[in-house]
Amino acid sequence: MHIIIDSGCINCDMCVPECPNDAILMGSKHYEIEQSLCTQCEGFYDQPTCISVCPIGAVSVKNEVG
Repeated sequence: MHIIIDSGCINCDMCVPECPNDAILMGSKHYEIEQSLCTQCEGFYDQPTCISVCPIGAVSVKNEVG
């Protein structure tokens, strides 16, 4: 599973300071999550905080397909 930020992101900066791994970076149009850095907050929080702090629901979990 991956956590993604979709194109509805309004770049409000709410998720950036919540990430304990500095995995949220500015992409070409909106914030994106660097999957190689994201641990889904394991060892820091009970749940990924980027999802809970997003005011518009642009952050979600995507199941890997393959």
